[in-house]
Amino acid sequence: MSDNQKIVNVVLDEKGVLRRNAEIEHERAVAIYDLLEDNRFSPAGDFDGPYSLHIGILDNRLVFDVRNMAEEPLTKFTLPVISFKTIIRDYFTICGSYFEAIKTKTRSQIEAIDMGRRGLHNEGAERLRSLLEEKVEVDNDTARRLFTLVCVLHAKG
Repeated sequence: MSDNQKIVNVVLDEKGVLRRNAEIEHERAVAIYDLLEDNRFSPAGDFDGPYSLHIGILDNRLVFDVRNMAEEPLTKFTLPVISFKTIIRDYFTICGSYFEAIKTKTRSQIEAIDMGRRGLHNEGAERLRSLLEEKVEVDNDTARRLFTLVCVLHAKG
């Protein structure tokens, strides 16, 4: 992959999102920052990066709209939201437990919950990466950050 095969701009289509809690907003901001700092993203086809990536949900499909730096469309692909429903629900549940635990639990209890949280996050990122396999090549860290953004798009709180 060349050095230009990367995302340099991310836009989340957040239609209908009224307000999120501080933890979710923090996760969104960190994921976007980390993604823009270091990622590998190479869509299938003969495209030259860097890329602007627009991510949204439309008709129960997760939409990845890849554009060039002039915001001209290059390629678009979708994934069924149902592919992530259970893991996102479980991830939000354990994240809620984690945020509650850091207020009152011991360090070892917090670490145990965090291990479970990271495990679910890794599982979601791997599922995303496998579903994207023929559409775009991404590394593990990029898949993890994109999975975080997919979760943010599903957040209701």
